[in-house]
Amino acid sequence: MRRAGKVLTGVDRVELAYVRTLIADDIPMFGLIRSRIGYILLDQAGVELMVPLLSGPVSNETVEAQQRHSWRHAREHAIGRVPPFLLRAMLRRKLPTGFAYLNVGHSNLTDRVLGAMRSLDVRITTFIHDVIPLDFPEFQRDGTVQPFADMIARVGKFADLVIYNSKDTQARAQAHLPSGSTSIVSYLGTDEVDSKVTDIPNGVPRDTPFFVCIGTIEPRKNHAFLLDLWDQMGTQAPGLIIAGGRGWKNEEVFARLDALSAGGPVYEVSGLSDGALAALMDRAAGVLFPSLAEGFGLPATEAAARGIPLIANDLPVLREILGDIPIYASVSDRYLWLNKINELASLGPNAPDQQQYVPPTWDAHFKTVLRLT
Repeated sequence: MRRAGKVLTGVDRVELAYVRTLIADDIPMFGLIRSRIGYILLDQAGVELMVPLLSGPVSNETVEAQQRHSWRHAREHAIGRVPPFLLRAMLRRKLPTGFAYLNVGHSNLTDRVLGAMRSLDVRITTFIHDVIPLDFPEFQRDGTVQPFADMIARVGKFADLVIYNSKDTQARAQAHLPSGSTSIVSYLGTDEVDSKVTDIPNGVPRDTPFFVCIGTIEPRKNHAFLLDLWDQMGTQAPGLIIAGGRGWKNEEVFARLDALSAGGPVYEVSGLSDGALAALMDRAAGVLFPSLAEGFGLPATEAAARGIPLIANDLPVLREILGDIPIYASVSDRYLWLNKINELASLGPNAPDQQQYVPPTWDAHFKTVLRLT
C-alpha cells in the first residue's frame, strides 16, 4: 500500500506476481493490510479490485491521489477492520479453518502479525529477497540495519518455510538464521514487456550509440563507477542513460548528476514505464550493471531475456542465474569496462545476436512454491 502510485521495484513486482497468481488459483485468498490505526482484511474480490491500484502509476493521478484512492478502496471493501489488539480475534472469526499465511515482501513481518498466526496454528511462509542490509550495512539508510536484523530473526523464529530467489541469497541468509530452517530456492520469473517508443522522454539519445543502466540511484548500484568511466572517456563517450529514481546516501552522485549539461552524453531519467524501459533497452548498444551486491538482479535478467548485450560486475548470483550470458567485468578493472563499452558502442544496437538466454518463468516458480505452502 505504501508503494501505490509509484514505479514498481523488484520486490513490488514479485508481490504483484503472487497476488495475480493467487487470485487465479482455485483456493480462496484474502489480503491483510496494516493501517495507521490497525488492520484491514479483504476477501478475494476486494483484493482483485485493488490490483490495478497497486500495479504502478495510474495516468492523470498523482502518487498522493492514488494512495488516497487505494486506502479509501480498502476501507470500503473491507470484510474486517480492527485495532491492533483484536487482530487475532478477527483472523479467527473471518478466515476459514486451516488457512495459511504467505508474506512475500519484507514488510509487516512483526511480532504481532506472526505471533497471531502462530497462536492460530497457521502455517507461515515468508520470502527473503536478500540480506544486503546485514552483509553490506554501509549501503543502507541510517537506522534501517537493526530493524532488518530484527525482522530476519523473527523469520527464523516463526516461519515454517522460507522462499529464496537464488542459492546465493539462501546461503547468505542462512548464515544469519538458526540452523535447520526449512527453505526452498525458486528463481523469479521474467515478464515479457512490449516496447513502447512513445513513452521515451524527449531529450534522451536516439540516433547515437548509448547504454542504459537501470535501478534506483543508491550506493549499492554503483552509479559513481559509471560516471567516473564517462568522465575518463570525455567528449568521445557514447550516451549513457541512468534510468531510476534517486535513493539515499548518494549526495555526491546526485551533485554530479545535477551538474550534467543539457545535451551531454549522460542523461538521468526517472519514472519510466516498463514499455519505455523496454524500448530503451532494445535500442541500446548494451545494458550496464555495475552493482556491488544483488539478491537476484531483475534488470540484468530482463536485459538478457531481450537479447541485449550486458556488461555486469562479476557477482556470484549473476553467474548462478545468467551463466555465461553477460560480459563479466570486475569493477576493479576499469580498463576492461572501457574496452567492452567502446567495443559495443562501435557495433551499435545491431550487435550480433547474443547467446540465447531462456529466463526462468513465473509458471515454474509457482509450481515449485505453491505445492509447498
